[in-house]
Amino acid sequence: MDDKDLVVSLKDLPFKASVKYLGSQPAKGLWGMKHTRKPVDYLVNLAKNLPANQVIPIVKLEINLQGLSFHNVTNKKEKSPPVMFGIDSISYGVQDLVYTRVFSMIVVTGANLNDGVPFVCHSFVCESRNQARQITYALAAAFQEYGRQSKLDENGGKKKFAIDLRTPEEQAEASDEETEA
Repeated sequence: MDDKDLVVSLKDLPFKASVKYLGSQPAKGLWGMKHTRKPVDYLVNLAKNLPANQVIPIVKLEINLQGLSFHNVTNKKEKSPPVMFGIDSISYGVQDLVYTRVFSMIVVTGANLNDGVPFVCHSFVCESRNQARQITYALAAAFQEYGRQSKLDENGGKKKFAIDLRTPEEQAEASDEETEA
C-alpha cells in the first residue's frame, strides 16, 4: 500500500478507529520523538507484562476539528464517559519509530512546571502500522485546519504544535541527528 493511499485529509474528518489504549505517562517536553520514547517504552513494557486476567482496553478513537476523543468499549455493560483532548491542547503526534503500530501524542495539561506534570504522552496500539499512519495524518489534517482558523482569528494567540509525518524509516535516519536536550 502506497503512503499516498493512507493520507487522511480534512474531507475525511471525523476519522474513527478502534484501537487499544496503552495509557499515559509524563513527557519531558512539548514535542519530538525524544519526548515520546521513554513513555512509549514504559507503556509497552507494562502491556507486555500484564497479568493473564487483564487486557489492554479497546477504545473508539475519533479525530475531528475539535481534537481527539476516545471512549472505552471493552466492557459493554459499563458505559465510560469519553475522554476529550482539544486540538489546542495537543502539541505533538507521531507514529512510533520502534513500535510502528503505536500512535502517540503529547498533551499540554495546563499545569506549570511547579504544579505538576505539564506534558503527558498518551499512546495507542493500532491494528496495523498503516492505521497508526492514518491516525497521524488525521491529526495532521485537524492541526492544519486549526492553524488556518487561528490565522483568520485576529484575536487568537499563536499556538505551536507539531505532527511528524515521516515514516518510521525516515524517522530512524533522522534520529541520529536529534539530541536529548
